[in-house]
Amino acid sequence: MDNKILKALKLCPLFAGMSDIEIEMTLSAAHYRIVEYDKKDVFSLTGMPCQYADIVISGVLICRMVGLSGKQVEVSRLTEGDIVAPAFIFAKNNKMPVSVETDTKVSVLRMKPEMLMELMNNDPKLNLNFIRVLSNIDVFLTNKMKVLSLLTVREKVAYFLREAAGKQGSLTIKIDQSRQEIADSFGIQKYSLLRVLSEMSANRTISINGKTITILDRSKL
Repeated sequence: MDNKILKALKLCPLFAGMSDIEIEMTLSAAHYRIVEYDKKDVFSLTGMPCQYADIVISGVLICRMVGLSGKQVEVSRLTEGDIVAPAFIFAKNNKMPVSVETDTKVSVLRMKPEMLMELMNNDPKLNLNFIRVLSNIDVFLTNKMKVLSLLTVREKVAYFLREAAGKQGSLTIKIDQSRQEIADSFGIQKYSLLRVLSEMSANRTISINGKTITILDRSKL
């Protein structure tokens, strides 16, 4: 198996706790293929059926939900090792609730749901890992709903900064998203985001230098 593919699969929660050899042996008899997408390609549209079990090998996918007014909310970003829409792979109503497009060139490992089911039936570890994936989705969606519906704009920005600092393990945060993309991810206006960031900078809660934000006083967030 190609080292690039194996590296991505080791990051995939479906193969958590499995060694390189175990992953290779599990997939040795599986029917799958590698599918490539260019930057800004449409991966899937809202309402389209989830026909495959896809695992991101490289690149970034953006999942967006679009309202009747045309307003977009970025639900999540999928990167190396992430499974695309795992909750819909075996769903009776498997129509995608979001549109998915590529933010960079993307490659995915693709197999049919029947093939994934066969692998899980033959390996209890895979089966348990998939159940954990679905459980974690429920936790993620619960938190996302809370952020989108209950928090003020300032609380949403503070939440974003705390989350980013936690993931990067530093109070100096490297932002790889545009201000518009950050605003979309929380369902707020870009102007509102910029206003809150400006206020936080003015009262020395944070300092901003381009796409680098440093948290100066965490207690004020």
